[in-house]
Amino acid sequence: MGHRIPVCYTNCGDGEKLTMTGAVPLIRLENISKSFGSVYANEDVSLEIEEGKILALLGENGAGKSTLMSILAGQLQPDSGTIYLQGQPVVFSTTEKAISGGIGMVYQHFKLVDAMTVVENIFLGQKGASWLRWKEMRRAVRDLAELYGMDVDPAARISELSMGERQQVEILKLLHRKSSILIFDEPTAVLTPREADNLFATMKKMIELGKGIVFISHKLDEVMAIADNIAILRRGQIVDKIAADKVSSTAELAERMVGREVLLKVDRQPLEPRQIVLKVTGLSDSVLKEVTLSVRQGEILGLVGVAGNGQKPLVETICGLKKPTRDRVRILGMDWARFFKNPEWDKALSYIPEDRQGLATCQGLDLLDNFLLTTRDGFCKGPWLQRETARNKAVRVIEDFDIRPPDINAFAWQLSGGNLQKMVLAREFFRKPRLIVAEQPTQGLDIAATEDVWNLLLKAREAAGILLVTGDIAEALALSDRIGVMYNGRIVEIFYSDDEEKIDLIPQMMAGLRSSENSKT
Repeated sequence: MGHRIPVCYTNCGDGEKLTMTGAVPLIRLENISKSFGSVYANEDVSLEIEEGKILALLGENGAGKSTLMSILAGQLQPDSGTIYLQGQPVVFSTTEKAISGGIGMVYQHFKLVDAMTVVENIFLGQKGASWLRWKEMRRAVRDLAELYGMDVDPAARISELSMGERQQVEILKLLHRKSSILIFDEPTAVLTPREADNLFATMKKMIELGKGIVFISHKLDEVMAIADNIAILRRGQIVDKIAADKVSSTAELAERMVGREVLLKVDRQPLEPRQIVLKVTGLSDSVLKEVTLSVRQGEILGLVGVAGNGQKPLVETICGLKKPTRDRVRILGMDWARFFKNPEWDKALSYIPEDRQGLATCQGLDLLDNFLLTTRDGFCKGPWLQRETARNKAVRVIEDFDIRPPDINAFAWQLSGGNLQKMVLAREFFRKPRLIVAEQPTQGLDIAATEDVWNLLLKAREAAGILLVTGDIAEALALSDRIGVMYNGRIVEIFYSDDEEKIDLIPQMMAGLRSSENSKT
């Protein structure tokens, strides 16, 4: 079973069946274990989800959070242990049984049909829905939204909604199915600050009405603001349980989670920007509208905005996945067509996609072959691939980036999302690029891994220009020399990161409530 980590229980009994209030919890997980081969994802995990309480579940990447919640949601079966639903043992052998037991999960990637309306998505797949009248269905959705403080038009098509509104539809789907336990997995990753505040208000309304919530987030300030209780996983085991009001600061919470002091601060020393490595001039297509920007070696341009406002087509065009309609993009002094005619494998362009599972990696390949996806030309001698040399380099990279499990033969699908992201970053930094396009590079990473990535990006900017695409304003402010805000396919404004007046207006710019023509491209 491996080395056991000592568990510290704070303000919590030793696995008692009743909560501190004396009530039977909505859900009790008792001694849940799950392994994949020789690796324990969860080991003897015991946890309670209480009515009217928000439980924050924290842990580093690969700590076992996703596995534990997948077991609760019926997607995986535990090797041992028992789930108790309101004091009675249950087996969630399928997701349908978990849903019927009141378990609902709000995923980072929404499971909605864009061409259908809000009310159609909410009633989709539910028995008896075809017998309801549309007027009654819309009224039911509207009443439910009002009850939980949400503002969503039942007749609107999903394709017309913002990311925050789409998330509300996902929540309404679960509430309409009478979910009593809701699991939120990194729910603010795609939201504006205002939308995040609206989500927290909805969550507070849920617990007032007796729901139990599990909140998974790497944003510790959000945890401190919203959670009642906190449980911390480390290498598959619960190492800490504590009431949120007993934690003095996010720094203390980070130290409890990681086991060492983590400040999440970087020393961004000013560098003299050198030659232009990326220049976009008046780029337009079906989504983009006259986008103009430039990136120089020695600087990070942070591009912030809510997902779906043109960042994706802009990145795809810059990185060669989508051809520009006209010659509007120059990379390393070359026009787009010339650069991508015969691109170099190193000292050129590195792309770190947001889609780490579909675009950045191949899930069915091992870590060596995933490492070779973009570095293969560096290990070819004539027609021969020097796999042993590549293997030695990849092993060193895995060690340097603390990728878990540290097994070159492991498949990509066996890694947690955070460890898979670290694998992508390790591979792309190995190429020593002169231009880096980093799309949500720390999304889903724990605080210690985020700190490492931030420092790596700052170090890389000494030899490269970096376009950082992120929805995290704090990340943009920590790393960027200049910041651009994108909304509805346009660059609203680009300004220096020490312009406090403009920084205060970023949330309004992200929501399209303010624009300016005084941009520094």
